[in-house]
Amino acid sequence: MTRLILVGAAVAGLLAPAAAVPARLGVTAKEFRFSLSRTALKRGPAVIELDNFGQDVHDLRLRRVGGTRTYGLPETEPGRRTELNVTLRPGTYRLWCSIADHRERGMSASFRVS
Repeated sequence: MTRLILVGAAVAGLLAPAAAVPARLGVTAKEFRFSLSRTALKRGPAVIELDNFGQDVHDLRLRRVGGTRTYGLPETEPGRRTELNVTLRPGTYRLWCSIADHRERGMSASFRVS
């Protein structure tokens, strides 16, 4: 009887739902633009990766259109990577570099979440 309970517990553990694997969005920064690895993601956990291939320091700000919360990555030195873990809700998201006049010079992009 003890073996049956142990086998049942092991099978139940195998059938338990796995945690959602975060989607990944790569953002490449160069003067003065962002390039995205994709423009559509599914709702849920996500990792936003900022790779700075430029010669200047860049950062990243992220906000859902109509939302009030702004997420951010710190200043990222040339040749470095930073990551942001977020939970994305459906909608359009805008991202931009908030350093000096980088946004006005074209460092912005958007993506959709469904």
